[in-house]
Amino acid sequence: MEGIEHRTVQVNGINMHIAEKGQGPLILFVHGFPELWYSWRHQITALASLGYRAVAPDLRGFGDTDAPDSPTSYTCLHVVGDLIALLEAIAPDQDKVFVVGHDWGAYLAWFLCLFRPDRVKALVNLSVAFMPRNPQRKFIESVKAVYGDDYYMCRFQEPGVMEAEFAKLGTARVMKEFLTYRNPGPLFLPKDKMFGHAPDAPIVLPSWLSEDEVNYYASKFEKTGFTGALNYYRNLDLSWELTAAWTEVQVKVPVKFIVGDQDLVHNSLHAKDFIHKGGFKKYVPLLEEVVVMEGVAHFINQEKPDEISKHIHDFIVKFH
Repeated sequence: MEGIEHRTVQVNGINMHIAEKGQGPLILFVHGFPELWYSWRHQITALASLGYRAVAPDLRGFGDTDAPDSPTSYTCLHVVGDLIALLEAIAPDQDKVFVVGHDWGAYLAWFLCLFRPDRVKALVNLSVAFMPRNPQRKFIESVKAVYGDDYYMCRFQEPGVMEAEFAKLGTARVMKEFLTYRNPGPLFLPKDKMFGHAPDAPIVLPSWLSEDEVNYYASKFEKTGFTGALNYYRNLDLSWELTAAWTEVQVKVPVKFIVGDQDLVHNSLHAKDFIHKGGFKKYVPLLEEVVVMEGVAHFINQEKPDEISKHIHDFIVKFH
């Protein structure tokens, strides 16, 4: 990608790869699963051209950033700790920055705002709304009770199992399956029929995703494997335990939330009711805008890059 610079920054004892472009107020872009800094390629270029310094790391366990060996080193506290350390290292002069998250990156950005609201000017989150902690039941237990063992988060729990199944499918095929997934409902990955069709069924790429782009992702996951990325899911219950002190705490930063109406997350776990019937605003009192994009699925920042860049800019420009 033209003009995007890459470097490694040491944070919390690991080497973190970042991509950056532009000068000005810093925007920290936080990616999801199964993704990389590369998911923000369009927004990095667009926001840099509008006078911002766009920075997108590969999170621990992904891409060119180190993957700690310990399977319990992937809680929300670890990853938010990396992001804070990164900001200290690359922007010591900026007390507060803009944050944009998608998927896991959105989930982590909510925690960043809960733990360190003093560091965030404003947040634009995509796809994953704030999820208040249920003190009565662990996270995986809760989703298993609703959707059963074949629900993707449950299938990801057992170390080595999904890694072996993904290896059988092939990395490029796994990337295509996820990135082109458009079923507006919970994602189930039953063994032998993981994405609802035969493993050799043809996949037609949408206009917003090229073979070269798929191959970039595949080349990185081919190198690292999926264990680091899957460890995020395997630490959901540990994160639940560690965040007990933040039960019922509100997110106190200005927020804009954007989701596609075809997004699997928007169509699971009562997300729509929570977003539109008052729950979201209760926990995120400075929620200023909710945008639901029609006909758009989960990988919204890649499917609608120009619109998302404009949405980000239109919101953060108010906070200069």
